[in-house]
Amino acid sequence: MAVPRSKMSPMKRGQRRSHDALTAPAYVEDKESGERRRPHHIDMKSGKYRGRQILTPKTDQ
Repeated sequence: MAVPRSKMSPMKRGQRRSHDALTAPAYVEDKESGERRRPHHIDMKSGKYRGRQILTPKTDQ
């Protein structure tokens, strides 16, 4: 059976848990369309990524 070598101090425990906090997803405003989108993702309204046309733009029906 596994047994811990020694008691972990509150400081070490806190250091280990420091990266466990949840963060809100980041959004940026697209330069061309002005829509909010995730960084490094395609703008779904215009279908562009880094100035290049990747997808056909969505149309409202």
